[in-house]
Amino acid sequence: MTSLTRNPGMALDLDWVLGARVNTPAITRRCASLPARRSVKKDYQAAWLLKAVSLIDLTTLSGDDTADRVRRLCAKARQPIAPEVLDRLGMSGLTTGAVCVYHDMIGAAVDALQGSDIPVAAVSTGFPAGLSPWHLRLQEIRESVAAGAQEIDIVISRRHVLSGNWQALYDEMLAMREACGEAHIKAILATGELGTLENVARASLICMMAGADFIKTSTGKEAVNATLPVSLTMIRQIRDYHDRTGIYVGYKPAGGISKAKDALTYLSLMREELGLRWLQPDLFRFGASSLLGDIERQLDHYVTGGYSAAYRHALA
Repeated sequence: MTSLTRNPGMALDLDWVLGARVNTPAITRRCASLPARRSVKKDYQAAWLLKAVSLIDLTTLSGDDTADRVRRLCAKARQPIAPEVLDRLGMSGLTTGAVCVYHDMIGAAVDALQGSDIPVAAVSTGFPAGLSPWHLRLQEIRESVAAGAQEIDIVISRRHVLSGNWQALYDEMLAMREACGEAHIKAILATGELGTLENVARASLICMMAGADFIKTSTGKEAVNATLPVSLTMIRQIRDYHDRTGIYVGYKPAGGISKAKDALTYLSLMREELGLRWLQPDLFRFGASSLLGDIERQLDHYVTGGYSAAYRHALA
């Protein structure tokens, strides 16, 4: 896999942003047809599910998180699928894409993942609402990077989108990108709170213009999280950005993706719209944890012919 030039961003192009249009009925029809039209079975399904595991940001974002829970989650990230199942599938060395935690849990995660290539991601900037004082949001990013986070998941100010203040959104994103330094930044749009798919498209472009390495649907805390129509809208802006600049930007659907069959649908959508290069951890992630448990059960069924109990696949 070739290394990619990190998105350097560009000057704000409001003509491009305001020219973004979304045909909502067409988007809805396209997404409705995908699950039935792109079904994979048997060997192919097992291979795609193994790929999905490698793309998961294994996440714990609960108020009762402890260092021990994070360490157990990191152990799961190192060995997400039972060794005997992987042996039957002829697979080894499989890990998840990252481990995602709150700032206070970064140290525990970094220690638990030493010697692996699994990055630690931290949610930041007053997650999930993004309403803490501005200087504290920037300082939180800097402190998370200093603590060892290699990826920072920030939340944008939804009010900038809802009021059409695109310059403010661009300036905000630019400052957060600078605060991240060498750490990669994932911009969470909280799409369930943006009102329209057109707003989603424009916010996606703004964040990429300001240097986002990934754009991400949701915090997982909104009433509506990742959906196929939102995903199709966002990845088409990624495609447009790549066509115009030559720069690759990643995509992360988060929240509400808990079934293996849903993961397969998202992988099919990425494959059709953006191509195979976007099915690598540096360009695509699932923001999910419960998804891993269902994938484990499906792979267990594939190699044994029977479904195992869900309690056998605890995350932490």
